[in-house]
Amino acid sequence: MSAGGAAGTGRLRTDLRAFARSWQLAWRPAPLTLLCRALLCLAMGTVPVAVAWLMKLLLDGLAGGGSATRAVGLAAVGITLLGLVTAVLPEIQRYVNAEAHRTSTLAGRSRLYAALGRLVGLSRYEDPRFHDRIEVAASSGPDTPDRIVSSALGVGQALVGLVGFIVTLALFSPLMIVVVLLAALPAVRAELGLSRHRAQLMLRLSPAARRELFYSNLLMHPAAAKEIRMFGLGGLFADRMVTELGAINRENRRMDRRELRAQGALAALGAVVTGAGLIWAVVQAQAGQLTLGDVSIFVAAVAGVQYGLRLVINDVREGYTALLLFDTYLEVVDAGPDLPVPAVDRPVAALVTGIEVRDVWFRYSDAHPWVLRGVSCTIAANRSTALVGLNGAGKSTLVKLLCRFYDPTRGSIRWDGVDLRDLPVAELRRRIGVVFQDFMEYELTARENIGVGDLARMGDHDEIVRVARLASCHHTITALGRGYDTPLTRIFGGPDPDDPHAGTVLSGGQWQRVALARGLLRGDRDLLILDEPSSGLDAQAEHEVHRMLRERRAGRASVLISHRLNAVRDADVIVVLADGVVVERGTHECLMAADGPYAGLFTRQASGYQLGTVTETTPCAGRWWWH
Repeated sequence: MSAGGAAGTGRLRTDLRAFARSWQLAWRPAPLTLLCRALLCLAMGTVPVAVAWLMKLLLDGLAGGGSATRAVGLAAVGITLLGLVTAVLPEIQRYVNAEAHRTSTLAGRSRLYAALGRLVGLSRYEDPRFHDRIEVAASSGPDTPDRIVSSALGVGQALVGLVGFIVTLALFSPLMIVVVLLAALPAVRAELGLSRHRAQLMLRLSPAARRELFYSNLLMHPAAAKEIRMFGLGGLFADRMVTELGAINRENRRMDRRELRAQGALAALGAVVTGAGLIWAVVQAQAGQLTLGDVSIFVAAVAGVQYGLRLVINDVREGYTALLLFDTYLEVVDAGPDLPVPAVDRPVAALVTGIEVRDVWFRYSDAHPWVLRGVSCTIAANRSTALVGLNGAGKSTLVKLLCRFYDPTRGSIRWDGVDLRDLPVAELRRRIGVVFQDFMEYELTARENIGVGDLARMGDHDEIVRVARLASCHHTITALGRGYDTPLTRIFGGPDPDDPHAGTVLSGGQWQRVALARGLLRGDRDLLILDEPSSGLDAQAEHEVHRMLRERRAGRASVLISHRLNAVRDADVIVVLADGVVVERGTHECLMAADGPYAGLFTRQASGYQLGTVTETTPCAGRWWWH
């Protein structure tokens, strides 16, 4: 078999598997609804054929005079009843289809988000190709099984009518059947090709669509409003948004023109065939070979066959496009775990000895440089460890590895001697409390913003208040309009748009305290990780926070990262990183005595807080002035 033939066979197998899977996913949430849709399609397909035959009997009866009065009456009654059915069935079908669409889409979204929830690491979210797949899967994937099933049922409905009209047409002119079907073959080929190109276009335009949405959100989001207005960025981002949208529109316009040319030519061919059939029927009637009723049903049959073929082709096109996009949805839904899963689900025991980082090398991909290059250190249980270094030294990356958002490229990290890769991720993380430097500001209530730190304690008001007091944000929250039930956002508003208590926006320092309270909700865990927990606080608040954290860290393993070295000087061990390598470790006193990189950093930072001299010519004389 040639390479092209093998590829075609593989594509066919893939399409058939996806088609079967779509029916399975559509059947599972609503089997009775799917059966009802199938019966409605069967009924809707037979009605036009029945109406055409009754119309023939009616016209022949009228042409025959009084001898066919009874037949005329029965045909008229039948047409009237079928007219009623034709008026009512589409409305029932529309309702049932809408209900099926809602049910199938809800189930599809649940499957998608469950699949994303199974991705316990971060690497897939940082893979541009997979992120494009996620965007396409989220936008068009959840309702794809319903679209495929709807197209298949539409094809079935059209085929029922099509077969009826083909049989009818065969009674008058078998040759006409051949002509009509041959005229339809180019349409089928063209529509399938257009479907393939349309699906490929959606995938190709996904990055541009994401960029357009990014710039659009920037222009509308309150968080960006200050800098956009201050720096005059509105025009820049608007131009970029319009540029991306223009590129998308150009590609879509090119595709639309391609479809216009193909479908216009096919429609013209169909009109020629219909016209030729009508001329033939008129000539036969004039020669006495066909009755008036025969002409009527012949014309209806030709039109019905062409209309049925058009419906089949359109439904096949829609279904095939959906099928091609369904591959993307299935790629995300069926994606395996992004981190190795242990073969045996073992409990994670309480930390007794400590966490050992053994010769860890790490980079985010083969195309990226090494972030960590042979890091080895120990985070002892019941002791505090500080990570110190300049930006880019690898501190936050090491934290991500401790939380097992990634696995080391080389080396290992061990929890009481057990490799983290051999421990269930969820169980491991239940043993860890963390405050991230880039914490989230959830557009939820104050209670929920703290409670998400430990869902098991979300409803424990006393515990939430306790950690809020520890983080010194309790008084800030109780001063809000609805206290802990106040939304920390103005995005969603409330029932009364003029209500000043409908929501509020916190300052950066206030958010820092809320995020700290969120982390402290897990403060009783074996390992407490604090990544720049006071970066947004003033000096007094920072002093209070670190005093509190010293008390909270006592008796458990903790990792503290801070650029303010005075905050880490009391750690039991200070590990100094530079360019992904451990260059020093020890207590503050030992490192200062060694007069190495840490001592240099500490001395330079401390010198910035020394007071300069004040002279009569110094601005603001009579007050302290920093030099």
